[in-house]
Amino acid sequence: MTFSSSMSVVEYYLLKRFPVPYAAYFVAVATVAALIGQHAVRKLINILGRASLIIFILAFTIFVSAISLGGVGISNMIQKIQRHEYMGFDNLCKY
Repeated sequence: MTFSSSMSVVEYYLLKRFPVPYAAYFVAVATVAALIGQHAVRKLINILGRASLIIFILAFTIFVSAISLGGVGISNMIQKIQRHEYMGFDNLCKY
């Protein structure tokens, strides 16, 4: 997985479609966020004495992302239905 994502970055860079300042900004923000998050979780584990906190954080993150992705998908579907747009389904009665 790391190899394919790295190759995608190289490909976009060679095609001049890779905004380097934009990517550098995200690398900086992600690094700072990771360090702060690691420090905060380490403190919480020391206070609570339970390493299972990491599993709960991971489960909560997956749950929130699944709910939000589902919500976005339903919202997009409702908008397409209201605008009578094509959603990839053909009329079965035509056949």
